[in-house]
Amino acid sequence: MHLFYTPDIAPNAEAYFLNEEESKHAIRVLRLNVGDEVSLIDGKGGFYNAAISDAHPKRVILKIQSAVYEYGKRNHYLHIAVAPTKNIERLEWFLEKATEIGVDEVSLIICQRSERKEAKTDRLDKIITSAIKQSLKAYHPVLNAPVTFAQFMAKPFDGQKFIAHCIEGEKLELRDALTVNGRSLIMIGPEGDFSEKEIATALENDFKAITLGNSRLRTETAALEACFEVNFLNR
Repeated sequence: MHLFYTPDIAPNAEAYFLNEEESKHAIRVLRLNVGDEVSLIDGKGGFYNAAISDAHPKRVILKIQSAVYEYGKRNHYLHIAVAPTKNIERLEWFLEKATEIGVDEVSLIICQRSERKEAKTDRLDKIITSAIKQSLKAYHPVLNAPVTFAQFMAKPFDGQKFIAHCIEGEKLELRDALTVNGRSLIMIGPEGDFSEKEIATALENDFKAITLGNSRLRTETAALEACFEVNFLNR
């Protein structure tokens, strides 16, 4: 199956024009021709089947044959807020795998102990796009630009809020605290963990402290573990 990401396709469209980059890929690389069938996803739940009606390498014309809306819609909403890792490739790995497993929104938070203070979202967003195509998902996760911990605390969230940290103290098991079929936000700290002040601030803002097990996990592993557990509990 040849799949293209077409975020600007209109619902109920009868035809669609691939841009020059995608047209060149379709004709020069994939060797597609008139009559060949392809699939399109718009990132908002639309999954389209189409056929090539004009195989021009700069402007492929597709005839839409059928469409499914809310394709693969999930029964819950998961927002992961994670500190960018010092090695950006580890964050890229997390975004790829989390998209394949299932995540709706990712926020990048700069914490007191963060070793990386910035991240280029353009490249990271392309990794997410590749992952939705790989895993045949019609919804494109939202990737938010980096903000400070304080700025993130000021953002509202309608749902359950959790913070995973390594400091000793009373913490809940995620499986016991999570309400299935709901909305959840989970914060994962940097390599040096959240500071005590950040944890206290989160708790004051209605976050619940959780544990992800007895092992000491890397930032990206902890974020993926949280993503997996939420998806598993919502099956």
